[in-house]
Formats: sequence, C-alpha cells, structure tokens
Amino acid sequence: MKVAYSGIEGSFASIAAEKIFPDAQMITCKSFKEAYDKVADGECEAAVLPMENSYAGEVGQVTDLMYEGELCVNGVFPLKVTQNLLGTKESTIGDIKKVVSHPQALEQCMEYLDEHDIQMEQATNTARAALLVSEMNDKSVGAIASKKTAQLYGLRVLEADINKDKMNTTRFAVFTRPFDTKTVVGKFDTCIMLFTVRHEAGALAKAIGVIGDHGYNMRVIRSRRIKGVRWQYYFYTEIEGRLNAIENSNLTEDMKRYCESVRILGSYYAGEDTIEE
Repeated sequence: MKVAYSGIEGSFASIAAEKIFPDAQMITCKSFKEAYDKVADGECEAAVLPMENSYAGEVGQVTDLMYEGELCVNGVFPLKVTQNLLGTKESTIGDIKKVVSHPQALEQCMEYLDEHDIQMEQATNTARAALLVSEMNDKSVGAIASKKTAQLYGLRVLEADINKDKMNTTRFAVFTRPFDTKTVVGKFDTCIMLFTVRHEAGALAKAIGVIGDHGYNMRVIRSRRIKGVRWQYYFYTEIEGRLNAIENSNLTEDMKRYCESVRILGSYYAGEDTIEE
C-alpha cells in the first residue's frame, strides 16, 4: 500500500502517516495538492493531510481540496504537536536571529519568537526547513520542527516545546478514492458535509435548521471563499451521526430545497485517541 503526504521524512505529516499506516510505503510530495492528486490519479491508495490545528486553525488549502476534488475522508486522527527550536551543532539560543518553518508552525510559536526578537521566514514544510538550515550551516539561522528532524538532519534541539499552546494538536485526515474500502481506518460516528446555499433570504438558516430537524448536531461549521467566483462561499460542517444513517435519511434531499449543492465527504471517529510523536 502506498500513502502520500506533503513534506519529507521527519515532518509532522510523515509522523502521522507512519503511525496510521505503519506497514505502508510512504510517498513524499512537495505540496498538499500533489499528495491529493496521487490518490485521485491512482498512484497511491491514501493521502494523509493536515486539516486543522488546535491553535492556528484550519488548513485552508486542504479544505479547498476537499471542496474542489472527488476524494473521500476515511478517518481523522489528532497528532500531539511539539514545536522545537533547532540549530546547528555550534548554535546557541542567543545566536539565532532568524528561524525558518511552515507558516502554521511560526504562528504556533509567535509569542516565543517575539520574546526573543527572532525574525521569521516561511517554508513549505517544517522538515524541509530543518534540512535547509542543516545545508546552510549558519549558526544564526534556526528551524522550528520536530525532534525527529534534528536527528535526521544533524541539528540540535536548542529549546523544546516552544509552542504557546501546550496541548497543541493537529488533526490529520485520511483521503481515499470513493468506495475504496481497503483503506477505511477505524470506526466512525461523525460525518463531514460540504454545501453551498441558494441566494435567497434565510437560505443558510433554513439549511442549518434541516440538520437540526433531522436530529443531528453540528460539531463544526465554517465558511470558505469559492476560488474563481467573486463573493461566493461554501460551508464546511462536521455532523454527529453515522454515515449510513445520514445517507439513508432524507437529510441531503431536504437540504437541497435551500442549497445549490450538498455533498457528504466522508466520516471519522471523534473519540480517536491522540497520536504521540
């Protein structure tokens, strides 16, 4: 089995993917879209991508892939994330003038970086940032990444656990092709639904009301702008309920009275234990 993820070995995505699929062949990708497309094109059976961080919020690029693509979600797994300041073997904390990392990692550590007056530079991935710092071998430049990357790329941990939220957690979703039961993982009690509403007064409120009228509770609802269309939005929701029960009810059909589109993307188990690095 081949599992795609965005980044290189040592990234939090690679750690999550290896924990979820310990016997799979891991396929590194340069971007979320590349990992997603490898599954859509049949090169891989699954992709493991970050959905949301408990401190920095949703990963918008991945949410947009959910809306624009055809893949399903077959599990969501929370990973406890500990961000660490890494430097060269000769570096000290006082030497670091700039750090390189993924934008979400930088945001999670903003308070620490401000306190130490450290400049920031964005990278596509935490592990790629660590590799870059290793290749630069400049003791004034550090990376924010996992402890595993320090071991992999010859860096040292200058200070551990520098993220503000000490319960910092990222939820990773498993994406598969529709009806690919070989890659279904775990049990399920929550569904992910995406929808757009008609341009009519009260359409959104009525659509949400239909969900409640059918006896389902929404855990999450948020809006995202539709790319390429001015001032148009779609809604991402997570609804408590088993996939079969929701699909067999008239929920989606009743919502279509107020919605332009309704799609159940997949399901996951909300009580899944947190993965440790």
